[in-house]
Amino acid sequence: QVQLVESGGGWVQPGGSLTLSCAASENIFNFNAMGWYRQAPGKEREMVATINAGVITNYADFAKSRFTIFRADAANTLYLQMGSVKPEDMAVYYCNARLLSESYWGQGTQVTVSS
Repeated sequence: QVQLVESGGGWVQPGGSLTLSCAASENIFNFNAMGWYRQAPGKEREMVATINAGVITNYADFAKSRFTIFRADAANTLYLQMGSVKPEDMAVYYCNARLLSESYWGQGTQVTVSS
């Protein structure tokens, strides 16, 4: 069973930066794709950014030019670097990994944006 553990969430001021981490229990090079998703209160979970085995990235429109997704294969860790954070970025951020037909989720990490 693949385990994903997110960390790095917390409080950030508008305009600030934060980097989220997702540590996987196995070699992330094996995954077909990984990604970050978020869910704000009362809203559906939405894609933030994904990265596939070929290191091709895809971003939601709101994340383009502000967020960067990247992998550290040697550390089996996925990252999301968040910049120019806005109040509407406040949500629980989830890490996802896809392996063949299976999809795995972490427990989520809360990002709070407030001045």
